[in-house]
Amino acid sequence: MSESATVSGRLACAAMLLGLLVAGCSTSDPGSVIKAEIDAASGSEANIDSLTAVIARNPNDANGYNVRGTAYGKAGKLREATADFDTAIRLNPNFYQAYANRALVQRRLGREDLALADYNRAIQINPSYDVAYIGRGNMYRQSRQATLALADFNQAIALRTSDPRAYHNRALLYQANGQHQLAIDDFSKAIAMSPANLEPFEGRGLSYLATGDYKAALEDFNEVVKRDRNSFTGWTNQGLALEKLGEREKAFAAFSKAAALNPNYRPALDGMKRTSPSNNAVARSTT
Repeated sequence: MSESATVSGRLACAAMLLGLLVAGCSTSDPGSVIKAEIDAASGSEANIDSLTAVIARNPNDANGYNVRGTAYGKAGKLREATADFDTAIRLNPNFYQAYANRALVQRRLGREDLALADYNRAIQINPSYDVAYIGRGNMYRQSRQATLALADFNQAIALRTSDPRAYHNRALLYQANGQHQLAIDDFSKAIAMSPANLEPFEGRGLSYLATGDYKAALEDFNEVVKRDRNSFTGWTNQGLALEKLGEREKAFAAFSKAAALNPNYRPALDGMKRTSPSNNAVARSTT
């Protein structure tokens, strides 16, 4: 398999940054709710029970329903989440964060048209709400409406978003269009904003690979497999970089680890064939 075919195939299943629901944290003014990442316990039954008790004491507080809807979403209880966001919006029709949260749940339910309408409404209420542009842009990107997606990511970035998804998703657009240096720049910004996230390392490594900077690519893929030993794509990409650097035995080992993790992953199996010990011996005899 050629390098370009391998990169294109990998791009088709490039990992996305997880879109976290946006939790409300203001009980007096839903319009002042700020972004908050959802912790691992937010979708627990105990947390949901606690939020239900809060709602029972304040049944007309739209923010309470928005927060519990977020928790339901984290727990995978999507219909319950939708119902809570519906209630939050009924209580406060201008609750743009609740529209954006409901849009994300609608997407997970496969209701793309309703999700788009909710993102549009959130932006109509607050044209400076970066989260809605990022969510809508990702919808456009996944439906191959690249121009619309790029416009939304650009707008979120122009608003000085602190959300790394804007840069990461824009990088994916650049990468798919062969604009690898622009992609590398955006992946790097996403990494600087959220160093714990592995997806931008893998994405940047792919663009380094496509531009022939195999050492830089290897560094990124090394980071991926160091943090996630079960990433078969990470091991495969590490193998590709090692192969390009002439480290065929190490490449074979990396491809073998990928194949052990996913025996049906064709790029890993093809890499093993190219760098197998018998082929390595032939390669050495011709140099």
